[in-house]
Amino acid sequence: MFSCRFSAPQFVAFFALAALVAVAEVGATADSARAEVPAAFDAALAKNQPQQLRDFLEFLALPNDAIVPADVAKNADWAKAAFERAGLTAQLLENNGRPMVYASRPAVPGRKTVLFYLHLDGQPVVPSRWHQASPWIPVLKARDDNGVFAAIPTERLTQGPIDPEWRLYGRATADDKGPIAMLLAVLTAMRDASIEPTVNVKVIVDSEEEKGSPSIAQVLATNKALLQSDALVICDSPQHPTNRATIVYGNRGVIGMALTVYGAKRAAHSGHYGNVIPNPAFGLARLLAGMKNDDGRVLIPGWYAGVTIDPRTRAILAGVPDDEAAIRKSFTVAALDRVAASPQEALQYPTLNIEGLGAAQIGDKAAAIIPDRAVAAMDIRTVPEIPGARLVAAFRAYIVAHGYTLLDREPTDAERLANPRLASLTTNTSAEVAVRGSADSAVGRWTRRALTNAFGSAPVEIRMSGATVPSADMVGELKVPFLLLPLVNADDNQHADDENLRMGNYVTGITALATLLREPFPA
Repeated sequence: MFSCRFSAPQFVAFFALAALVAVAEVGATADSARAEVPAAFDAALAKNQPQQLRDFLEFLALPNDAIVPADVAKNADWAKAAFERAGLTAQLLENNGRPMVYASRPAVPGRKTVLFYLHLDGQPVVPSRWHQASPWIPVLKARDDNGVFAAIPTERLTQGPIDPEWRLYGRATADDKGPIAMLLAVLTAMRDASIEPTVNVKVIVDSEEEKGSPSIAQVLATNKALLQSDALVICDSPQHPTNRATIVYGNRGVIGMALTVYGAKRAAHSGHYGNVIPNPAFGLARLLAGMKNDDGRVLIPGWYAGVTIDPRTRAILAGVPDDEAAIRKSFTVAALDRVAASPQEALQYPTLNIEGLGAAQIGDKAAAIIPDRAVAAMDIRTVPEIPGARLVAAFRAYIVAHGYTLLDREPTDAERLANPRLASLTTNTSAEVAVRGSADSAVGRWTRRALTNAFGSAPVEIRMSGATVPSADMVGELKVPFLLLPLVNADDNQHADDENLRMGNYVTGITALATLLREPFPA
């Protein structure tokens, strides 16, 4: 198995990239590790690295908006070919025009089989908000003398030492094409060096994760024999903000909601009808304002019922090295919500979030009107202890208790005339189920030991991620233990403009995956 040791105050070459990668030691972060790997693997990785990075840039240049099937299909074709180039057998799994990708190495009898999950689709983009020509043209940046990230020639990635603090900007650099590129680099080098993993490797690349993976359960059911394995490793989500190696043992589910409060059937002149026609924006504002207190705790009756934090769990949560001052500084806020005693404890409870608000127009498009409706796009992040349906029912009951007739559609004229308080609620529950595994499972012990060996210290272990991935559907269908193995930097701006991958994380992600695939799997 690999082991990792080094300490140097200057840039040093490490882990198979030799002269290609220069790394600054940063305290006890993941970059302070050096994996001592078989020489053949080391040489193969170094030889392949320029082409692997060129391939990565090519992959990033493919638009992958999850709502554009043609773009998703092109990404699936690219991924299938890339895994075949890495020596795996690959195929497309049909999914209504958004195929998923399955790849595997030849199975060795007697070895455990691990299924790696990644996804190739990305969030929509607003190009004007990005500080580059296009989110689909990756840009390499380095900090200038003023500490601001500025573009440098992207060709430098393949022409010399890589500074770990460089950032590669573009949609899906971190979420989730970066981890795909890391896994491809490891599998290709193992193939070229004739080094066998200690486990049988299977890979599934989702094509709809950013839409809540609505079809993955069906794809898994159709291909259950193909995907059957002994453990599931989900390579998604960012590492802990310390940038130390991280394991996450569960994730919350998500329910999307749209709450609409109705006013008149058409907008009204605010001068002629002000003080006459009710403004639905004020009605929506009153509803929303009563849902939380100043500490951010949800006030809807029964919202947290069922969640208890026992002393053992609280001790586990306390072991995560969160820095609240750093979080406040990173987001430039004076105070954090106080749903619980700490950020980690807060993640164990369900959330209620406003994603966006709409009522007529603002700015230079604003008109002097009373809008016909006001809409709140919202979401709930669920936890294993509370069924999502119970949370939605509590939310509905809150609206009704405030005197509203609540529909699940547009109201009729008769309903408008009969009900002075009228609202509708629609929900998307395709990914509502939260799931949590165990640190004591075989895959948990395997990953913890590998990361400790790789980086010389124990990884950060997180009981449950606040984000949502399709773990519940996969675990429910395949009946396997699972965990999340985050590989990218926490400040990657995923889902937003200027998404980026820190190049030091590209390197340490390769270290983590290579070490994992050489670590004996527990019996």
